[in-house]
Amino acid sequence: MILKIEQDWGRFREIVRGKIKENLRKYIVHSELIGKKGKDLISIPVPQIEVPHFVHSPQKMGGVGQGEGEEGTPIGIGEVDGDRQVGNQAGSHILEVELTLDEIARILGEELELPNIEPKGKENIKSFTGRYTNIHTSGPESLKHTKRTFKEALKRQIITGSYDPQDPVIIPISEDKRYKSREAVEKPAYNAVVIYIMDVSGSMGNEQKEIVRIESFWIDTWLRYQYKDIDTKYIVHDAVAHQVDRDTFFRIRESGGTIISSAYRLCRRMIDELYPPDEWNIYVFHFSDGDNWSRDDTHECIEILEEAFLPAINLFCYGQVESPYGSGQFYYDLEDNLGKEDNLILSKIPDKDAIYDSIKRFLGRGK
Repeated sequence: MILKIEQDWGRFREIVRGKIKENLRKYIVHSELIGKKGKDLISIPVPQIEVPHFVHSPQKMGGVGQGEGEEGTPIGIGEVDGDRQVGNQAGSHILEVELTLDEIARILGEELELPNIEPKGKENIKSFTGRYTNIHTSGPESLKHTKRTFKEALKRQIITGSYDPQDPVIIPISEDKRYKSREAVEKPAYNAVVIYIMDVSGSMGNEQKEIVRIESFWIDTWLRYQYKDIDTKYIVHDAVAHQVDRDTFFRIRESGGTIISSAYRLCRRMIDELYPPDEWNIYVFHFSDGDNWSRDDTHECIEILEEAFLPAINLFCYGQVESPYGSGQFYYDLEDNLGKEDNLILSKIPDKDAIYDSIKRFLGRGK
C-alpha cells in the first residue's frame, strides 16, 4: 500500500526532474556543481518550484484589528509609513535538491538522447552473493547449520526406527550434516577503463583545463551509470607524457612544447600491459588545443590510432579546446586521415557552452 505522502513525494521528484531537464544545459557548464558532489550525491539548485500552501482571502479577513481606527493610519497589505519600501510579493527562493549520480545520469541520457552502451567482454560468469541463503551437504565446520543438521538426523532415526520418544537422543552422523552456502548467480563480466589524456603545454591555460574538467566529470557520470565497475587512468603531456592521479591531472601547470605521440605511446603501453581489448571496454578521451610539434609527429599519432587504438577499443574521442595560442591543426589532420572511422569521434569545444553538444557527440553512438 502506497501512502499519500509517498505519492506526493514521488510527484515532487518528478517536478524536480523536469526542472533539471529544462535547465540541463545551464547546469552542465557550471563547475560549482562538481564541487558540491558528495560520495554518491550531487546538490543542484532548482529555482521556481512552487510549494503548495494555504492563503487567506483578503476579502474575508476578520477578527482582531477591526474598528474605526484613527485618521492617517495605514491600511491594506503592503502599505507603509515613511520612506521604507515594504513589498507584498513573494521573494525568489532557490531550492537545493540532492540527487544520486545515477539519477543525474538518467536525466543526462534522456535529455541528450544517449543510447545505452552495448558492452563487449566475456559472457556470463558465476559469482557469489554475500548472503548465505543456500544449504549444502558439504562445507567447513564453521558454516555448519546446526538446526538443519539435527533435523536431518531426526528424520533418519525416525525412518530407520532408531528414534525413541521416551529417550529422545539425536546423534547426527556425517551424512546428516548440512552447511550454509552462498548462492551462485550469473552476471556479465564486463570491465571498462576510461583513459583521459590532456595536453598541458604552455598554450593550454586555466580556462581550457576547466572545460576539460567539467566535460570529463559528465562523461564519467554517464559511463559509471552504464558499467558497475570502471577503472580510470589519467595521462598528461607536453613534450613528454606522464601518468598522474586525478588531482594532478586537473591541477598541474606545465609549459613548453607539444609532442602528442608521447601520450599515445604511453597509452598504448598501458593498454597492452593492463587492459586486454578482448576483455575490456576501453574509452580514450584526448583533449588538446590542436597544436603539435611537427607534421612527422602527427603522422606517428595517426599510425598509432590506425594500427593500435581504433581496431581494439570502443571509442577514441578527441576534443579540441579552443585556445588563442593553439593552431587547431590536429583536428583537421585527424579528420582528413581517419574521419570515416566509426569509433573515432572528433569535437570542437570553443567554450563552456559547447560542452553540452560535445558530450552528446562523444556518447551518442552507444559504443
